[in-house]
Amino acid sequence: MSAESRHAGPPAPAARAATAASLRALARGDVRASRRVALLTALYTGCVAAWALALTEVLVQAASAGALLGLAAATCGRIWLSRAIARAAAWQAFHIKSRLRRQTATAALADALPGTATGVAMSAVVDEIEALDGYFSRYRPAELEARVGPLLIAVAVAPASPVAAAILLATLVPFAAVMALAGGAASMEATRQFEALARLSGHFVDRVRALPVILAFQAEAAEAARVGIAARDVSRRTLNVLRIAFISSAALEFFSAISVALVAVYCGFSLLGLLPFKPLEALDFPAAFYALALAPEFYAPLRRLAAAYHEKQLGEAAANRLQPLWQALSAPLAAEPPGDADARLRSQPADLAAPSVHYRAAIVAAGDLDIGPVDLDAPAGALTVIQGPTGTGKTTLLAALMGRAPLKSGNIAIGDGHGAIQATGLEGISWAGQAPVFLPGTILENLMAAAPGITREAALAMAMRVGLGPALRRRSNGGDTVLDERGSGLSGGERRRLALARALLKPAPLLLLDEPTADLDSAAEKAMVRLIGETARGRTVIAATHSDALAAAASHTVRLA
Repeated sequence: MSAESRHAGPPAPAARAATAASLRALARGDVRASRRVALLTALYTGCVAAWALALTEVLVQAASAGALLGLAAATCGRIWLSRAIARAAAWQAFHIKSRLRRQTATAALADALPGTATGVAMSAVVDEIEALDGYFSRYRPAELEARVGPLLIAVAVAPASPVAAAILLATLVPFAAVMALAGGAASMEATRQFEALARLSGHFVDRVRALPVILAFQAEAAEAARVGIAARDVSRRTLNVLRIAFISSAALEFFSAISVALVAVYCGFSLLGLLPFKPLEALDFPAAFYALALAPEFYAPLRRLAAAYHEKQLGEAAANRLQPLWQALSAPLAAEPPGDADARLRSQPADLAAPSVHYRAAIVAAGDLDIGPVDLDAPAGALTVIQGPTGTGKTTLLAALMGRAPLKSGNIAIGDGHGAIQATGLEGISWAGQAPVFLPGTILENLMAAAPGITREAALAMAMRVGLGPALRRRSNGGDTVLDERGSGLSGGERRRLALARALLKPAPLLLLDEPTADLDSAAEKAMVRLIGETARGRTVIAATHSDALAAAASHTVRLA
């Protein structure tokens, strides 16, 4: 028996905060580049204040050679610092993208991203990681400048005109309101755009792989039309993102112009003595000119932030879709699992006899939930069934046994516990899940890959035994029907049966099955239970199931509450 507790995941705002934290962590990964951008930004703001002071001295007071030289130096400094900030941010973005692409591509090619289609992984490598470029090269520098730039400009204006500085600070409120309203809409549209792009990428890769089948059935026109529909969906969602970005930028430009006009009206009326109230300060022309020269510079960082704000939404949408990949990359399950330092996952070598399996106070992470603590014993060479309501963690417990789900605390031992189980290359474990992934190739090639040296006849016989006979007879190519990695062309039940046949053919001492009798009628279920019992002799079999017939055939049953 076992006890199990589940903890609710974080709400949507917490999930968004986690995505933003991941992006900040990526930026902090290159500490030197981040500090360089921050230092250059502060220097640029100081150079802007010096430029306004030099301009005031040249145009309002005596245009001495020293003043002209100072203005030229400040102007050149602004240009150089602006380009230096752009170069430093672009360099940082390049390094972050390169590191992520290298890690993601390596993991995808090594099959370290279970359940992720190759087309989706390559879309992440090419498109979604590229969407992070604008976030790091344009939005992050603009955000940093918008945080410190206006405050430093207001501090520079305050000695000349405290009222003008107060007006500048007060007009920040409309900016914040408009950016908050635009941000929510842009975020949703950006997420939809990336989902459509990932669907198009996966659809295109699948159709290219299945091109011989498409041509054989003369379905190229229909498939081209489907690809066109997916492409038009991407175009429509991209235009929606751009529309929101342009509208929000126009609104912010409007408020910026109004705010500068307020400062200009105040300074002009104050100099002319036309203020409808008693002046709060004695404002002369040089001070008024200096305040007006800095007023556009006060809003310039905010305008640049507004122009780059849609880059933030695109970057966060891409990061949200990349989160599962990042979690797989940042938590290699073959290494030390997160959480309790005493958590360990051990197995016996794959070439030994059927092992026993033991869970001891095991708590397994399932996304934002925790499964456990679980205590479970599966005797060697016997069929053990795990039963329980949907959502109690049966599949997650099997995934932890393969190193596909993080073990947070407790212990999972396979056999005598000698040797470390690996997240890939699990030669001693055979697995059939509810969402199988196949090798691009024929049905028989997928079966024969599970047991090197097996004949076509033996593979075909196993396909018949699991109930794939009618499916093969309906297809002109039979066992030579070409599949993509998702098994397109087969029904959900047929894909699960093919995965089960592949698992039964693999000569592994430990066999893990997830709902092997799902969606079967009574007669087919009895035949499948009998087949599992016959084929699994001499192996340790652990099956997660709702089937009472399979539980009745088991030598050991564990029920999860």
